[in-house]
Amino acid sequence: MHVDLQNFQQMKAINLTYVTLHDAKDVHNFSGTEYYIAKALEKQPVHIDYIGNLRKRMNLSDLFLKRLYLSILPENGFLSERAISVAKNYAKQINGRMTPDTNVIFATSSIPVSMLNIKNERVRKVFYTDATFAAMLDYYPEFTNLGKYAIKQGNLLEQKALDNCDLAIYTSEWAAESAITLYNANPEKVKVVQRGAGIETYRTKDEVEKIIQAKSKNECNLLFTGIDWQRKGGNITLDTAKILHDHGIKVHLDIVGIRNLSLELPEYVTNHGFISKSTDEGRKKLDDLFSKAHFLVLPTRAECMAIVYCEASSYGLPSLTTNTGGVASAIRDNINGKLFQLSDEASKYAEYIEHTLADFKNYQKMCFSSYNEYQTRLNWDVAGEKIIQFIENLL
Repeated sequence: MHVDLQNFQQMKAINLTYVTLHDAKDVHNFSGTEYYIAKALEKQPVHIDYIGNLRKRMNLSDLFLKRLYLSILPENGFLSERAISVAKNYAKQINGRMTPDTNVIFATSSIPVSMLNIKNERVRKVFYTDATFAAMLDYYPEFTNLGKYAIKQGNLLEQKALDNCDLAIYTSEWAAESAITLYNANPEKVKVVQRGAGIETYRTKDEVEKIIQAKSKNECNLLFTGIDWQRKGGNITLDTAKILHDHGIKVHLDIVGIRNLSLELPEYVTNHGFISKSTDEGRKKLDDLFSKAHFLVLPTRAECMAIVYCEASSYGLPSLTTNTGGVASAIRDNINGKLFQLSDEASKYAEYIEHTLADFKNYQKMCFSSYNEYQTRLNWDVAGEKIIQFIENLL
């Protein structure tokens, strides 16, 4: 039997259309997640076309209901991005912009895939996200107190996306399990791929070793980073620093990402506000803060999969956080940090920090194992390879 090798290779080639609601080339969108996913895929043997900045358009009935909810019943929220008419319009835009040779639609949200019907049955539909709609209900603030209509549409779109896709990739076991248990998704097409860091990470093992060896043995530097002070547990971090200070420990807490913090801060706390990752000055500042810190302290109240855990591990920096949502897929106890319970108060964090730093050699071992976690599973190269492996199996 004669096999045309060139045609066979063309059949195996991945012509991927990368779909994002915003601009995937803007590092500021979603903490740089869409940007770094794109960069990870570009390193793989695939051809990529970009479809981004999808226009969010609702039909008149959805627009009327949105105005009704927001004007008469403001406590019953309406998520316009999860309206069926919006998803249909996204699908229309994708169909109009995708190239004829596309054989994989890859979206960073389930919404663009939910109502997407493509005439060419050979085109595979894949999405990569951090949560399902049902798992977010009454978990994140913006998914709390939604109206019945909003919940109905949200669940319908999520179900449609899972039924319609060929592959649903999530960033954590928590999210993947919710797709299977809450939407009866086929476990065979549900996969888990952790994300990588949202900053440039070109440090070598030797460079990270120098960072770890240079950490102060006479003081304790804590780092908090996030844009939502309440959800990220900022008050617990602040109280942790106060307890350590009251115990006579030379402590300093650096806060990053909070633009307007209406709190009077003690002299051992510095709020740096927003630091841009797109400038040399911003990158250098972040590099300094991550390098000198002894712990990232992020007692988050709700979390799908914060890429800051990957960023911290890339510096050999252990993360102290909570066992909620998808966090356990990133942080492993005493390997690259510590998972606390949501009910744990600041005293628990302070006690762990004091105990861990008292044995500095053992603390440094955790720093090295944190970097190893980054090298082996919490980086974009690993993520890109796994995603393409799953897609190759589809083709």
